[in-house]
Amino acid sequence: MGIWEMNTWQLIKAGGPIMFPIILCSWFAFGIIIEKLYYFFTIKTNILKLKSQVFDCIKENKVKEAIALCDANRSPVAKILRSGVLKFGASREEIKESMEDVSLFEIPKLEKHLGALVTIAHVSPLMGLLGTVTGIAGSFHTIQVRAASFNPITPSDLAGGIWEALITTVAGLLVAIPAYLTYNYFVSRVNNFILEMERAATELVNLLCHISETKNAHISD
Repeated sequence: MGIWEMNTWQLIKAGGPIMFPIILCSWFAFGIIIEKLYYFFTIKTNILKLKSQVFDCIKENKVKEAIALCDANRSPVAKILRSGVLKFGASREEIKESMEDVSLFEIPKLEKHLGALVTIAHVSPLMGLLGTVTGIAGSFHTIQVRAASFNPITPSDLAGGIWEALITTVAGLLVAIPAYLTYNYFVSRVNNFILEMERAATELVNLLCHISETKNAHISD
């Protein structure tokens, strides 16, 4: 029977006790991946359209409408824009500080559980390697016991330990590879969001300061 023809319980039995922490890691990794995919789905938005709508409201002096647009959007970019719009009329430093404060809350949300996911990706193959070492050690122990009792050593005496060694290696890699690939995907998504947040913040600060400076110039005239 090939490895792909075996059911889950047969694989666990063949892999030995190390299979249980590997399976536990797979459950945690799967849960994190589902949670992050759902989170990114809920905050997905058309950033260019959002910025255009908010900036148009600000130019028309419709501050409440701009805030309402941000409130209706779950994207971290919208929350950054909202914090800046609320400081309409303040100094550049105050506006930037307000948006930076919001980013301190939003960026950790984006990065939540990513450390655990990459840890699983790194630890899983190591646990597979541990299973490999214990399996081979078991085979050598069998050889020692057989030799000490002057019994002939047969291939079946060694097969169990070697089989355990190979199964745990495969299991560890099957957990680590998708975990690491999805981790890199999530990191790229997080970096894109942070870049969009910084870009939106800069554009909003420039717009608000330009409007304030224009008003002050008209007043002075």
